[in-house]
Amino acid sequence: MAFSFTVPLTRLAVEGLAPLFIGSGRAVVAAVLAAAALALTRQRLPRGVQWLRLAVVAGGVVVGFPMLTSFALTAAPASHGAVVIALLPAATATTAVLRGRERPRTAFWVATGAGAMAAVSFAVAQPGGFGQLHWTDLLFFGAVLAAAVGYAEGGLLARELGAWQTISWALVLASPLMAGLVAFSVSQQSPLGTPVQWAAFAYLGVVSMFLGFFAWYHGLAIGPMAQVSQVQLIQPVMTICWAALLLGEQLTWATTAGGLAVIICAGAAVRVRLNRPPAMSAGGPESGTGLSR
Repeated sequence: MAFSFTVPLTRLAVEGLAPLFIGSGRAVVAAVLAAAALALTRQRLPRGVQWLRLAVVAGGVVVGFPMLTSFALTAAPASHGAVVIALLPAATATTAVLRGRERPRTAFWVATGAGAMAAVSFAVAQPGGFGQLHWTDLLFFGAVLAAAVGYAEGGLLARELGAWQTISWALVLASPLMAGLVAFSVSQQSPLGTPVQWAAFAYLGVVSMFLGFFAWYHGLAIGPMAQVSQVQLIQPVMTICWAALLLGEQLTWATTAGGLAVIICAGAAVRVRLNRPPAMSAGGPESGTGLSR
């Protein structure tokens, strides 16, 4: 729910604010909140290779996804963004399998593929779908890849550092770069937006870039990530609904049919259990999903 507003509110914000300012500024807002939360709760510093892994998380969800989508949405409608971003659950599942060594059954991949196909077909039926591919689609594809890597690595780190701690440290780590980009953007163009556009920017900084990750990384940490990521198949349904309500983008009969198909596939994928090696005991720590951590 938190992330489903990200694309339409970004589209709303870029109508008055520079995409570079939005992509970097939202991270700076979130970093201030993250630093305060870490300091007030006296969290221990990450150790050793955890900093490198936090850099991967930051590169994906703090820098990559916000920046790429902000620039893409200067030319593409929110419904078009939902088309490509609907591929994110499948990309996250694949990344989780490669990084987390999870082993979904064939039925999982069937449900995942069906869900991705349903999500894309649903969004294609909307104005601004895949009628013609252009440079914005490349940015969206890059954003999907960046977010998938950031989600998978962040989900694993959340088992060690905690969910909100993971996104907080990633934000703090990326804050010098993002603050520098904000300063550069302001030097090139003063950020002048309407109250509504500033409200959209505030949501992106406080919720999309910070609070939303509390629940998301906690869910991925409980895992298995390959399955939990499929819940996000419902996001494009919500996103296009918000785009219609907030931006006046056309909402057709296909929304109802496509939305039902996406939700059904998402539910099927989430309920498919992982294959486990025969040697693993049912109650052993290696057979768990991260709860013991």
